[in-house]
Amino acid sequence: MMSVFDEVTVPVERGTMKVILPIMGLVFISFLVIGMALPVLPLHVHNVLGFGPLVVGLVAGGQFLAALLSRLWAGRLADEAGPRRAVVAGLSASIAGGLLYLLSLKLLDWPDAAVVTLLLGRTLIGGAESLIITGGIAWALGLAPKNRSAKAISWIGMAMFAAMAAGAPLGSFVFGRSGFGAIAIATIVLSATGLLIACLIRPFVPEAAPRARIGKVLNAVALPGLGFALSGLTFGAITSFLTLYFAVQNWPFGAIAFTSFAAALVLARITVGHLPDMIGGARTAIYCLVLQVAGLCLIGMAGSALVAIVGAALSGAGFSLVFPGLGLEAVRRAPPQARGMAMGVYNTFLDATLGFGSPALGFLAAHAGLGSVFIASAMASACAIPIAVHLSRTSR
Repeated sequence: MMSVFDEVTVPVERGTMKVILPIMGLVFISFLVIGMALPVLPLHVHNVLGFGPLVVGLVAGGQFLAALLSRLWAGRLADEAGPRRAVVAGLSASIAGGLLYLLSLKLLDWPDAAVVTLLLGRTLIGGAESLIITGGIAWALGLAPKNRSAKAISWIGMAMFAAMAAGAPLGSFVFGRSGFGAIAIATIVLSATGLLIACLIRPFVPEAAPRARIGKVLNAVALPGLGFALSGLTFGAITSFLTLYFAVQNWPFGAIAFTSFAAALVLARITVGHLPDMIGGARTAIYCLVLQVAGLCLIGMAGSALVAIVGAALSGAGFSLVFPGLGLEAVRRAPPQARGMAMGVYNTFLDATLGFGSPALGFLAAHAGLGSVFIASAMASACAIPIAVHLSRTSR
């Protein structure tokens, strides 16, 4: 009996991009709602609800903590029931999160209740993010040939960050014109649109195979995941504190700085996204981590908005291929029938960093200033370089 892998071999050889493009579009729409909320949520919590950096970090970290708790289940669901089932479940959770956003606005006279409701909405959207990106990557890996695994991971991630790049200025514009209520409505409408698209895309049904042991997958993914976790603190610093950093410094173009991070990330994946498949994932990660450290240091020590924007762009370019590079190392070490779980576990390391690291960065910002957030993230990224060097040597 012909498997789904056999059915898609010919079109994949004719153009991997053509096969994966519908999944990229779905991921783009799904993450556009997250991109719209990222630059404005800290401002809403700080300026409208009246809370400080620590609570800003807690609200931001709630999404990542929820993603952490749901990654393993998301990977198992994608491997056993199919990636589309995971994506549909995620989009449904995103709609529910948007409804909680709206409910929080009814509680503005009770800021504590409003921020708790907002946190619950962020928690649901964190679970949605986990299901959508894990399912989307598993979908792409099922369609792409094995020698294009890193590119498949990279393209799905590129769609995610392109959505964030487009969502940041769009969210800032909508927030400035209509407030956080419009962000909540956009979350509901776009998630429902993504749900419709997911139902129209041809499902990918994995072949029946013995269930991989969790311990074996964890052992395969542990070292690449640790390296990605250290690098990923950058993402928490940028998404949670960059626009607030600009506001506190009285600098203009805070949303543009966030967009420069995401746009540089997307541009790097378009132009050099083939490097992990050509020279190795770990080796690519080494070069990118060095660039990432340099960009973060520029932000932390910036004396003007322009310098900080340049630092954000360098950080985005550096962060761009760490995810697919180390992700390729994780997938290659995992059992073939557990690729969805491998990517779910791999992303769990980032979730752990962001779920606990974002509040820690908020605590650091409250005591040492917002610039210290980016210096601390640079130090964490520097610690990932020896791990990438070790992986590069063992891969050879």
